[in-house]
Amino acid sequence: MSTFRAACVQLRSSDDVLENIRTTSELIREARGKGAQFVGTPENTTLMAPDGGAKLDSSFDEAHDPALPAFAALAEELGIWLLIGSLAIKVSATKTANRSFLFDPRGRIAARYSKIHLFDVDLPSGEKYRESNTVAGGDSATLAETPWGKIGMTICYDSRFPHLYRGLAQKGAFLLTVPSAFTETTGKAHWHVLLRARAIENGAFVLAPAQGGIHANGRKTYGHSLIVAPWGEILAEAATDPCVIVADIDPAAVTDARARVPNLQHDRPYKAP
Repeated sequence: MSTFRAACVQLRSSDDVLENIRTTSELIREARGKGAQFVGTPENTTLMAPDGGAKLDSSFDEAHDPALPAFAALAEELGIWLLIGSLAIKVSATKTANRSFLFDPRGRIAARYSKIHLFDVDLPSGEKYRESNTVAGGDSATLAETPWGKIGMTICYDSRFPHLYRGLAQKGAFLLTVPSAFTETTGKAHWHVLLRARAIENGAFVLAPAQGGIHANGRKTYGHSLIVAPWGEILAEAATDPCVIVADIDPAAVTDARARVPNLQHDRPYKAP
């Protein structure tokens, strides 16, 4: 398991799917130019619609989404592992799946993950989100095999459900991906704490590419894409503008962290209160 370079592409996606594909592709090329062998993009990579209905109207099923062949070709051209953080994939007349795709260096889909936990919340700021109105939640965790080891795939709001990450780590994940579009409000309060906690408690790297800034529809996302080490150190962090951040990932650091604190081996059954 040799050291490799990973990158987070930070975006400020709009409701223009084709323009978002172009912008994302440019930044992926920039990441490859910085030596990245594994590149991740945020949740809602190609579509940040004003509401769930607009997102549904602008979505495609998997067979017809223009992003998939574009990113498959790009992964093959650049010879990289490419995680497209999520696309809105139409799965019925009324619902999409919020789905991550991992492409291998030959442009093949190596793994898919549909977001399990859906963001339904009323924030103190007055912001309201009802993801479940137009999104079908996934029901399966996903581990992906790569040359460096197993990767656990998650999306955004999943970060608040630590048992998902523990299960992935106990099944061998050395790196956890958390592509996100955190709100500015929740990001300021919880983003760094949640992601560092997921890294520390699992002795795993965390790669969290994010949406950032004020989008065309007025929504504000927090940005601050992060790459976190298994001991909790932040290896790279963005601000709020679209950009690329990179860090070198040494899988041996996972073995070291888990040896120093072997908590993944110490779960015990207990009676619930």
